[in-house]
Amino acid sequence: MIDTLRLTGEEALGLIERREVSAAELHAAYRDAIAARNPELHAYLTLVDEPDGDGVPIALKDVIGTRGVRTTAGSKILDGYVPVYDSTVAARCKAANLTLLGKTNTDEFAMGSSTENSAYGPTRNPWDPARVPGGSGGGSAAAVSAGLAPWALGSDTGGSIKQPAALCGIVGLRPTYGTVSRYGIVAFASSLDQVGPTTKTVRDCALLYRIIAGRDACDSTTVELPEPVEVPEREDLNGLRVGVPRQLNDVDGIEPGVRRAVGRAIALCRELGAEVAECELPLSVDYGLACYYLIAPAEASSNLARYDGVRFGHRSSGADFRELAMRSRHDGFGDEPKRRIMLGTYALSSGYYEAYYGTAQKVRTVIKREHDELFERFDVLVSPTSPTVAFELGAKTHDPLAMYLSDVLTIPSCVAGLPGLSIPCGLSEGLPVGLQLVGPQFGENALFRAGHALEKAIGFDTVPERLR
Repeated sequence: MIDTLRLTGEEALGLIERREVSAAELHAAYRDAIAARNPELHAYLTLVDEPDGDGVPIALKDVIGTRGVRTTAGSKILDGYVPVYDSTVAARCKAANLTLLGKTNTDEFAMGSSTENSAYGPTRNPWDPARVPGGSGGGSAAAVSAGLAPWALGSDTGGSIKQPAALCGIVGLRPTYGTVSRYGIVAFASSLDQVGPTTKTVRDCALLYRIIAGRDACDSTTVELPEPVEVPEREDLNGLRVGVPRQLNDVDGIEPGVRRAVGRAIALCRELGAEVAECELPLSVDYGLACYYLIAPAEASSNLARYDGVRFGHRSSGADFRELAMRSRHDGFGDEPKRRIMLGTYALSSGYYEAYYGTAQKVRTVIKREHDELFERFDVLVSPTSPTVAFELGAKTHDPLAMYLSDVLTIPSCVAGLPGLSIPCGLSEGLPVGLQLVGPQFGENALFRAGHALEKAIGFDTVPERLR
């Protein structure tokens, strides 16, 4: 009997290498788990019946293009879209013999913090189905948390890997911008989007990142990694310099239980041998959210203009092209994409471009510089990943600004293009709390080392209590 609730990607790989199970048996075990739990959680939108290789299964967020498998981006406008080619990350997973289980639910075009904006209905949190799993990659996070996949890939624009990982009690990595190809990924905001792993352990995270990272000739924004990806072994933090940005740890809205759990993790850094000191990120926190919500909608407006009902996707009837495009977009897009398209189009319009989008890009440079100055003194910065634990379904759907504030702690480093790792560090009111570790550009190995040592010392059980 394969215990998919506790099986890690690394352990699954060992089972196959030792020929204790076959890829088909492993795939079937996860399909049985999906049949049992997915009707309640709604983590998957599309399932693949037969394994397409002889390795460990994987789930992919439904913005990742997969040849011959429906890819919807959580939107009705792409409901019947079946790509004729693989995204680079999907191709690299295949080359590593990972077998696709299916495509996971997402906020429409990855726009959201709760996976409630999916046109196909919300995903539910495995720890408490009355609560959200986070977003936009709540489907991938819920699948890994509930044992419906040993690991998964998500995409992160402003926190869509880290925040759902925190709310579902698992590990999530947003890599350095440019280290993972965006070729074949349904675009939200091109200068921010980045694909990354969601896993049960930090070692799994490193193993999966090793597979997908690296230069891609199909994506001119990608680079070769300056050093090989290391799978962490050490369980101490001797010599590591840890910074605690005061603004990220004292921001309004951090729940007391979250504050306590993160405080214990910071104290643990000292016990494990790290040098810990408080530091400042005033501009990044004060202006990060506003900067993001000018840049991201502006780029979304440009990217989503391609959905006109002519080339691909949903098509409504119309007497001419203008009416056809208008009706197709009206019928195909949900409220959140429409909201961001309107905001972004306004920010890019004549007379406002430089005042809004141009100014936001200048602020982005300031935020990047402020982080870089801190990384001259520190190897890793720590804070809560999310100011709250998972909130109830529907609690913020009628207040977009409150929903946007869910990403207030993850956005600054994303705007700066820096890597961030979220690991579970405890419980508050019986729900997982995430600890965010941010590193310098190409600092993933330092994050893996710190995350692995803390993970071992904390001893968090990633299996939701209700499923044990």
